[in-house]
Amino acid sequence: MIVGIGVDVVQIDRMEKSLASPAFWRRVFGEQEQQFLQTKSGQRLYQSAAANFAAKEAFLKAAGRGLGGFALAEIQLLRQPDGKPYFHLEGQAAEWLAQQGARVHVSVCHDGGIAQAFVVVEQ
Repeated sequence: MIVGIGVDVVQIDRMEKSLASPAFWRRVFGEQEQQFLQTKSGQRLYQSAAANFAAKEAFLKAAGRGLGGFALAEIQLLRQPDGKPYFHLEGQAAEWLAQQGARVHVSVCHDGGIAQAFVVVEQ
């Protein structure tokens, strides 16, 4: 059964400006996610960070929470060795998912200056 779906888009050039702030990094990206993003540079960094941010907002929508429903840094989008994205949830976000007895699916892409994420929460 589908608990919720969420989709979000982010302009990549806006992420470039946001990443200039160390406070933004700490507030938005968890430790493992920061390590992943720091392996990227230039446009690939901005694309990946924008896709991760879109995934976080899409997750919040799928969970039925608004921005601020969970701390953004608790919702980390990581990649498997083959590149497939997956969520690593911590804190209240992880507790909520466990209480739902659910799992989460995510897909991200970027093209034409836009990053997009689609999330499905399933019981």
